[in-house]
Amino acid sequence: MMSDQLAKKTLKEKLFVIIFEADTRAGQLFDKTLIYLILLSLVVVVVDSIESISAEFHFSLTVLEWFFTIIFSLEYIARVYCAQNRMQYIKSFYGIIDLVAILPTYLAMLFPELHALIDVRVLRLIRIFRIFKLTEYVAEYVHLGAALAASRRKIFVFLSGVLMIVMVLGTLMYVVEGPANGFTSIPTSIYWAISTMTTVGFGDITPKTDLGRFITSIMMLMGWGTLAVPTGIVTAELASSRTEQITTRTCKECMSEGHAATDQYCRHCGAKLPDYIHD
Repeated sequence: MMSDQLAKKTLKEKLFVIIFEADTRAGQLFDKTLIYLILLSLVVVVVDSIESISAEFHFSLTVLEWFFTIIFSLEYIARVYCAQNRMQYIKSFYGIIDLVAILPTYLAMLFPELHALIDVRVLRLIRIFRIFKLTEYVAEYVHLGAALAASRRKIFVFLSGVLMIVMVLGTLMYVVEGPANGFTSIPTSIYWAISTMTTVGFGDITPKTDLGRFITSIMMLMGWGTLAVPTGIVTAELASSRTEQITTRTCKECMSEGHAATDQYCRHCGAKLPDYIHD
C-alpha cells in the first residue's frame, strides 16, 4: 500500500512519484515492468533479424513490436505530462533516450533500414540502478561522479603531461627509427607512443634498432606508473567523500536525481525538492 503522503497528492503528483522515483512499491513495480518490457522488445527485434524465423513469424513479430512501441509511447507521453518542467525533461539525458527508444519504429515506416536502431532501447536499462531499492548502488554512482568532477583539474594536468611525453618520445622515435622501420611520420610515431604508454601495444609498429628498443622499454615501464596516477587521484577523492543515504527523488525543475533523503533543495539548480516519499 502506498504511503499516506502519496495518497494525499493529486493525480499528476502521484504519477510523478510513480514514474520518476522508485522509493515506493508503485514506483518499483512501474520500473520493474518497464525493464521487462524493454528486454522483451529487444528480444523481438533480435529474433526478427534471424531470416528463417522472420520469414515464418514476421507478421506476429511486427505486431509485438508495435505493441511495445505504443506502450513506450504512452509512457513517454505520461512522463512529459507529469513533469513540472516539461522542456527540461524533454532535453534531459533520460528524456532524449526515452524519445529515441520509440522513434525508430515510426521512422522505419518511411525508412525500413532504420528498424535495427530499435536496439537503442537497451540504453534505457540504465534505469535499473533506480529499482529494487538498490540505493547503495545509486549512492556509489553519485560518489564516483562527484569524485571524478572534483579530480578533473588534476586529471587534466596529468593527461597534459602524458601528452607532452608521448609527443616528445614519439618525435624522438621518428628520428631514431625512421620510415624504414614503420615510423613513417610524426603523427604515426605519436600513435605508437600512445599505444606503448598505455601498455596496449598493438604490434603493428615495432622498433628495430637497439636505441629504439631501449626507448620503448623505458616507455613501457613509465606506462605502468601512468596507469596508477589517475586511479590514486580518484581514490583519494572517494576516500574523502562522505557517505549519505542517496534516494531516487527527482527535482521537478531540472529533473536531476541523486539527492540525499535529508536534502531540502536540489544540489544542481537549488530548487525546493518535493517531500521524500518511501514505503
